[in-house]
Amino acid sequence: MSVDLGSDDRALLEHVLLPVANEDDALATARALEPYDPEHVTAIHVVEKGGGVPDKTPVEQSEDLAEESYAAVRTVFPDADDYTGYARDVVEAIDEAAADIDASAVAFQPRGGNRLIQFVSGDTTLKLVTEVEHPVITLPHNDT
Repeated sequence: MSVDLGSDDRALLEHVLLPVANEDDALATARALEPYDPEHVTAIHVVEKGGGVPDKTPVEQSEDLAEESYAAVRTVFPDADDYTGYARDVVEAIDEAAADIDASAVAFQPRGGNRLIQFVSGDTTLKLVTEVEHPVITLPHNDT
């Protein structure tokens, strides 16, 4: 399947940036993207920095988590690149990465959580679809 923005625009799935949180999320998200047959995929894991307060997890542990996530994506997309961002604002880091790699789109699966958790966390999904300067593709969840 190929999606095109028009004769003068580049293909939407030419170079997809794929945000991943952990190994399970990375595998599920890569599998959800696979049927759309993107030309190139770059997985991004953002290590959340504390910004003046202690980091949520030690950087080394977060980097190990990123490597596990990238390995999971490569089981679906063997030629996928990886990009590790370090930032306090995850969405901002994703947006900057998309610009750095010249992504054609950002594709993600919304993560679960009740409205209270979404409110407290700043609702990353809402920020992704409203604040990122690149096209954003929301992938369906496969319950198989």
